[in-house]
This record gives sequence, structure tokens and C-alpha cells, in this order.
Amino acid sequence: MTIEPTAAKLETLEPAAVWQFFTAIAATPRPSKREDKMRDHLRSVARKYDLKIHEDEAGNIVIEAPATPGYEGVPVTVLQGHIDMVCEKNSDVDHDFDDDPIAMQLADDPKGGGLVVRAAGTTLGADNGIGIAMALAAAVDPQVIHGPLELLCTTDEEVGMTGAKALTPEFFNGRRLLNLDSEEDDRLYIGCAGGCDTNLAWDFAAAAPGVGGEFARVTVSGLRGGHSGGDIHENRGNAIKLLVRTLQCVGVDGLQIASINGGSLRNAIPREAVALVSGPADLVAGLRLASEKIQADAKGESNEPNVNVKVADAEPAEVSALLSADDSRRLLSALAALPHGVLGMHPEVPGLVETSNNVAKVTSAASESGGGMQVKVETLSRSSSHSLLHVTLDQIVAVGRLAGATVETANEYPGWEPNLDSPILATCRRVYEELFGEAPDVTAIHAGLECGIIGKQVGGMDTVSFGPRIEGAHSPDEQVWVASVQKSWKYLVAVLAELARG
Repeated sequence: MTIEPTAAKLETLEPAAVWQFFTAIAATPRPSKREDKMRDHLRSVARKYDLKIHEDEAGNIVIEAPATPGYEGVPVTVLQGHIDMVCEKNSDVDHDFDDDPIAMQLADDPKGGGLVVRAAGTTLGADNGIGIAMALAAAVDPQVIHGPLELLCTTDEEVGMTGAKALTPEFFNGRRLLNLDSEEDDRLYIGCAGGCDTNLAWDFAAAAPGVGGEFARVTVSGLRGGHSGGDIHENRGNAIKLLVRTLQCVGVDGLQIASINGGSLRNAIPREAVALVSGPADLVAGLRLASEKIQADAKGESNEPNVNVKVADAEPAEVSALLSADDSRRLLSALAALPHGVLGMHPEVPGLVETSNNVAKVTSAASESGGGMQVKVETLSRSSSHSLLHVTLDQIVAVGRLAGATVETANEYPGWEPNLDSPILATCRRVYEELFGEAPDVTAIHAGLECGIIGKQVGGMDTVSFGPRIEGAHSPDEQVWVASVQKSWKYLVAVLAELARG
């Protein structure tokens, strides 16, 4: 792969305004729930172009752009995206998402798909930075014909969608909305799944290790990870699940856990996991045999050619406390029993995942009171069916309770029900066919979009979602295709002109 190691050339790409805005966005740290620097950036853009801007208590921002002269009387169109990004990096990359700009690269797609923009070992933030950049470019480019625009920039989409949940009908005026947070340029999305978080927690007793025995560190790495909605159908490996399988496959009684940690974000498929364990003689040898088997199995099961299950000797000094063998077995059994991956396909939409769950994160730490160990597990369930979403949640709760965990569910959000009679869909479909000579794929997506929440909070919304081709979102493999950004920009400009002309 040929890589241009600087972002300087990105600003020379077309459409120039989109890439210039995206370059500035990528230079602005914007983790979920810590979007202050991004809000400052948007305020500076509004001042520069003399655009009205207002905010709500949740940190959501609306930037108002006046209509092209002659189109002042047409209905307002809302261009919507979220200003936060998923912050994932490879373990060998030194990057502070609170302070460091994204190191962008211009590269050749190794599959022959043309130029792509990616980052150096971190997520890129094209999800949803490229959508915000397109909205800003549309608002300020004098060549773009449009009626009155409202740029609705929401916060915290990637963690809790709390920005969208805080919206009120008075915050913006438009009732036809173009969501720019999709990742396939030949599709118009008119529906998405709802979702809900589940948290499991244990407060185990722990004791200092006894004399003798062996100590080992088991690490799973090299997985592709990815978006727990958009990539879940690809059966990608889950590092937590592979770690648990390795520990359960060891064939040695008396294994005790000193620590277990894996995954980083609820909406990202875990790419890495590690456990520090102790056990009787032959523990390390047994783990190495198990690791070879699980690594080979994972390569065949999940198309994970780079998966690495590694076992290394650990020093007794690294271990301060251990779970009992019984509690270790109970914890591993719970992690093994939790559902992960696709749980059902949609009965009416071919190829669409209806229900899934992501076993996203496990962490362990010394108890606050001392003398014990706290273990926490986070999952994210999604479904187009409200009833099946709750069937999945009930299953997770049951597993947790049987294993003695404290269980809570939180942050449930609604799905987005498709409306095939949508006026804005008719316009978007017609423009796509006229522009590209073929019909778009009109469908729903398993990933969570804010459209359903916005519709519930505000009411009366007529919505379509589209955007450029992005792959590897929520992982350091994230990349966006340059030609696809050009295509999506051309399409957005044409849709806005058609909406302005009525």
C-alpha cells in the first residue's frame, strides 16, 4: 500500500471545501462526552461565515444558513450529524484522543478501489466527521443552491445518544431531515435498529497467592474489531470470547484469575483482551496447547488471519490477589454463556440483521473497600423488534443473575420505523436515479442512527440517511473512499437543489 504520510495533500482533494472542513475537524479532539473543543471549532466556523448559531444544555448545536437568494420561502432542510467520534487505537500507538489531532494518511486501497483516507493506527473519525464536513460545506459554498438550512450537530452519539435524546421541538424549525451518518454510497437508509446497554458487575473476594504454582499472561490480539452494528454480520472474532475459550480449554483444574480485561467501547467489537492467571503445575504448558487450538479455530471460523493468542510466563510478583478457583470458573462460565453476534435475521428484509448482541468490554480492578476484586462486563444489544430486543436483554440478565452478578440495563433507544411513502424519500430516490442512471438500494440498517430518537423527541420528521463509503468504522482500520466522498457530495448538492425548487 502506498501511503502519503501527511494530511497536507488532503486539502487539495475535491470537493475542496469538504476536505478542508474535514481536515480541520480531524485536528480537533472530540471524544464522546468531551466535545468542548469541537463545539469551540463550530462556533469559530459560524463566526467566520456570519452564521447564526445556538446551543442547548446537552451541548447540541444548530447552525442556521440562509437560503440561496430566490429560495427563501421553501421549507427548512435539516442536515444532521454527530460531532463525537469513537476513540480506538492499536495498543502500540501513542495517541491521546483528548489532546492529539488525528494523523491522517492518503493511501491506495490495497483491493484496487482507488484512494482512501485513513489514520495512523487510530480511528479516523470519518464517522461522522465527514458528514459534518459535508453539511458545513453545503452551508457556505455559494455554488450550492438550497433553501434555508439548519445544521443539527448532536453530541455523544457513539456512547449514549444523549444529545439526540435531549432534543426538543423548539430547538430547530425544520421537519425534513437529511442524516449524513451512513456508510454506503449506493444506499438510502429509511430505518434502523433500536438498542440497549446491559452492565454486569461482581464484587468477588480475593486472596493472596499461595506458595508454588505457575503464573501466566494470556493475550488475544490482531483481530479486526469493527462496528458492533455495521460489522456484526461478518462474524468477526471477539477477543473476550476467544480469551475465555482459551482459559476454559486449558485442561487444568484449579485455574485462578488475577485480572481479566478486554475491549474498550460498547459499540466496538473487542479486538484485544488479556488475562493474568495462576494455577498448578503444567498450567503454562496447558495454556499454550489451548492457545494454539483456539488461534487455529479462530482463523477458520471468523476470517481472522492476524489473530494471535499468546501465552507468556508471568512473575509471582505481578500478582497481588487471586479469585478462588470456583469464582474464576463462575466468571468464565458467565462470559462464555453471554450471547454475542447475530441472534436473528429480519424476516422481511433479506440480508438485514434483526437482532444482535455485542459482548463489548470486561474490566477487573481491586475492590474499593480492599481485599476483593470488582469485575464489570458491558454489552450492547440491538434489534429492529422491540420485543426481541427485550428477549435478548432478559437472556443477558438471566445469565448474570445465575452467575451472581448485579445486573442493570440502561440507555435504551428506539428504532427508526421505515416510511416508504416519505416525500423526502421520493425526492432522494428520483434525484439518485437521474444523477447516476440506476435506482438506489432503499433499505434499513442494523446499526443505530439518531433518526428514530430525533423523530420521537421532535415529532413530524421526514427523514432519509445517506453518506460516503466508510469501512472499518469504530476500529483503527477505518477508512473513507475519496471518490465516494465526491459522489456523495455531488448527490447532496443535487438533492438540496431539488428540494429548493420544490
